[in-house]
Amino acid sequence: MRSSVEHSWGWGHSAPSPLLLLTLFLFAAPFGLLGETTRQVSLEVIPNWLGPVQNLLHIRAVGTNSTLHYIWSSLGPLAVVLVATNTPHSTLSVNWSRLLSPEPDGGLMVLPKDSIQFSSALVFTRLLEFDSTNVSDTAAKPPGTPYPPYSLADFSWNNITDSLDPATLSATFQGHPMNDPTRTFANGSLAFRVQAFSRSSRPAQPPRLLHTADTCQLEVALVGASPRGNRSLFGLEVATLGQGPDCPSVQEQHSIDDEYAPAVFQLDQLLWGSLPSGFAQWRPVAYSQKPGGRESALPCQASPLHPALAYPLPQSPIVRAFFGSQNNFCAFNVTFGASTGPGYWDQHYLSWSMLLGVGFPPVDGLSPLVLGIMAVALGAPGLMLLVGGLVLLLYHKKYSEYQSIN
Repeated sequence: MRSSVEHSWGWGHSAPSPLLLLTLFLFAAPFGLLGETTRQVSLEVIPNWLGPVQNLLHIRAVGTNSTLHYIWSSLGPLAVVLVATNTPHSTLSVNWSRLLSPEPDGGLMVLPKDSIQFSSALVFTRLLEFDSTNVSDTAAKPPGTPYPPYSLADFSWNNITDSLDPATLSATFQGHPMNDPTRTFANGSLAFRVQAFSRSSRPAQPPRLLHTADTCQLEVALVGASPRGNRSLFGLEVATLGQGPDCPSVQEQHSIDDEYAPAVFQLDQLLWGSLPSGFAQWRPVAYSQKPGGRESALPCQASPLHPALAYPLPQSPIVRAFFGSQNNFCAFNVTFGASTGPGYWDQHYLSWSMLLGVGFPPVDGLSPLVLGIMAVALGAPGLMLLVGGLVLLLYHKKYSEYQSIN
């Protein structure tokens, strides 16, 4: 099933130096001077002609001289393969018999192979839960005593075709453990909502990440599941491909502007290589209510990336089908909330958002409110100096024209 195709204009970002970035922040972004790009975006659930329906979602974003492919699947743990090519004619090829076999290598390809400029993957391997009852340090790592994790490879997922929405270019993977003897997910689910974009904009709800036609957004929501403790904290284990022997880097960006995500002045980015390459981007905040707001904001902590050597990770068939079996994986955890303040226990709800894309990550310019405050703050002293100078000039002129009487 293929969605309707939409044409749009989005922002293209280029930042070869910090100085230029600062210039763009202060001048270009507010006035719309950044370069524009257009991409033709489509969603398709790839049919399995050999048997039961399998959840394989292909998002294709075609530009003038390039194509972005996002291949999402819940075969095994939920995973996405991201591929960027230098041609608008690249296509996805799926060999279902090979993909569903114990040796799926070569079952997923983007053709022509020599057009591929960048490729990597993210695998969401485990849902974590911690008992934070006796933890007073909000920065403790781990944030409490861990419960046995839920492996997302052992989840049962909905039919993705039923949630495909061509109007919003979105689809939702919704699942629960296949084996749930304590019935913790009897009335709950873990959902991954994937959305592509036809233009540069922001969602209406926090954290309002700036997206472009070069990005895809993931919103994770845990709803209705019964925690195993009175003050349980949850988290996600995420794995990605290492760059040779090294793991990708995570950078923190700070801002004086929190208009789009109140009380959050930080943006975290996972970079797979030197820019421009692939990236994942998120604000370190989750929400315990819908819609999210300042009152329900939960702090997030991301652990450093480390080689996944201590224990085997759940394997994703689509990642192995595209990249083969000889890969170095790195993993990190994102945990949501603290032992004090609001938490999942308030309404049994938790949501967190991430952007995934290729190129230079979207850059937040200063909001109109902050620019107005800066203009007033910087303009008022200048106006006072100008008025004071005029007063002194007039005062001096008055007395310079005085003629003495002999």
